Amino acid sequence: MRHRATRGCGPEVTGGSGFARSSVPSPYQHIGTADAMAELTPSSPSSSPSATTVYLALGGNMGDRAANLAEAIRRLGEAVRIDAQSALYETAPMYVTDQPAFLNMAVRGTTTLDPAALLRVLKEIEASLGRDLGGLRFGPRPIDLDILLYADRVVAEPDLEIPHPRMAERAFVLCPLADIAADIVHPLLNRRIGDLCDEVPGRETVVRIAETL
Repeated sequence: MRHRATRGCGPEVTGGSGFARSSVPSPYQHIGTADAMAELTPSSPSSSPSATTVYLALGGNMGDRAANLAEAIRRLGEAVRIDAQSALYETAPMYVTDQPAFLNMAVRGTTTLDPAALLRVLKEIEASLGRDLGGLRFGPRPIDLDILLYADRVVAEPDLEIPHPRMAERAFVLCPLADIAADIVHPLLNRRIGDLCDEVPGRETVVRIAETL
């Protein structure tokens, strides 16, 4: 089964973005009617009643960006049963702007890991794909994996905050997330993800370049 997208974000690509089109299928359909969410073949983790629904953000701007995202999703399958993914977006860098454009997307899945254990898995995948975990904050990186939502749970620890504390200010996070979670309510802001996406600054810097990875 495939789900129809209920929204889009940012301009549609028209060419000349520097994206390596040979590495990702790029149908460039109209944002408002495109099928932005692809059902995926279930991965290995159990879909037991104790599994929790999570939403994760993926991005990167070094090396083969699309290949890095695809490999991260493959490795995530050992810990998260991924069942949906957003469209693929090319986005302008934020905070540190003198660096290449990013590819960003979001996925939904279920996991039996607690938030801290899931974070450890994400950091291990980042390191295995070449990210320098001690490098410049917000600087260039081959892969970046973040926990956005862990059901409606709120976590406030020194090394982990859920919901992600900066997601509401990031168009490059909210646009992909709204593809697969528009009606989900942010547990602290009490706002729909779709509404947050509609209002976030910088949506024009987020360009949809493919309907799925």
